Amino acid sequence: MSVVTESNLAHRIEGKPRIVVTSRLRPENEARMSELFDARLNPDDKPLSREAILEAVKECDVLVPTVTDAIDAELIAAAGDRLGLIANYGAGYEHIDIKAATARGIMVTNTPAVFTEDTADLTMGLLISTTRRLGEGERVLRNGDWSGWGPNADLGHCIGGKQLGIVGMGRIGRAVARRANAFGMKIVYHNRRQLQSAVEQELRARFEPDLDKLIAEADILSLHCPATPETHHLLDARRIASMKPTSYIVNTARGQLIDEEALIQALAQGGICGAGLDVYETEPNVDPRLLALPNVVALPHLGSATYEGREEAGNKIIANIKAWADGHRPPDQVLVSLT
Repeated sequence: MSVVTESNLAHRIEGKPRIVVTSRLRPENEARMSELFDARLNPDDKPLSREAILEAVKECDVLVPTVTDAIDAELIAAAGDRLGLIANYGAGYEHIDIKAATARGIMVTNTPAVFTEDTADLTMGLLISTTRRLGEGERVLRNGDWSGWGPNADLGHCIGGKQLGIVGMGRIGRAVARRANAFGMKIVYHNRRQLQSAVEQELRARFEPDLDKLIAEADILSLHCPATPETHHLLDARRIASMKPTSYIVNTARGQLIDEEALIQALAQGGICGAGLDVYETEPNVDPRLLALPNVVALPHLGSATYEGREEAGNKIIANIKAWADGHRPPDQVLVSLT
């Protein structure tokens, strides 16, 4: 059961709340923030340093971080008495120590459901690009190495009739399932809880309680779970070794879900056929061995990179801050159990 104490309830701010935004946002969002709040915006596309954030939390009412900012217990402990809200830009909040914030009476909000469709679109793009070797073909053509069409040239795999194993059937996992159905794929999923039968029927998805079995049988494995201590290296060397040599991995969730060393070895030695990746263990530093592999389609964390999604995320942040400053509970408050 989530715990909310009186110390972290919304409270009215007299005058404009001072907010510090760690990264540059969409111009429309920044303009509105400047109208409504005492906004300290980041004029550069380079995120604030940890030192700058440490100074900011000592004097602001609201901090607006992104997924690249580590808002840990040490940083929260350094915050001044003014800080009452961390309005996160993004749905994921594993980079924020929610318990430490809650214990200090600091509320945390996020921007759920904004990037669901965008991330699902990108997942399908990676799935098709990887199985049909679009990345390889594009590089061959650009490098001037294409010798022309041939019956056995540049063969990939069709996805119709293939088994798509989805790990994590939240909003994004379900959106991917809907898209995959249109391509005639067979949907099998693993989740902490089985979906209601009506939802399974709508998605034409079958629940597999045994994660090892799902991984071993999937033709394409798509990851859609958060990064937690329990999911760290969820796809480890043992599980990767159990996959079919004709199988593919797609990851648009979090890089920490995959043991990249084991993945590199499997890709290089033919243990699996290919991988489509949008996230990495040590972003923005990506292992050069991954980038050198021809059977990897690698993107620079583009899952949420649409004009529409980014602007809507900013709008949600503004709504959360305004509700909090007006003495109301924000619509997207993140709750956590203190037990």
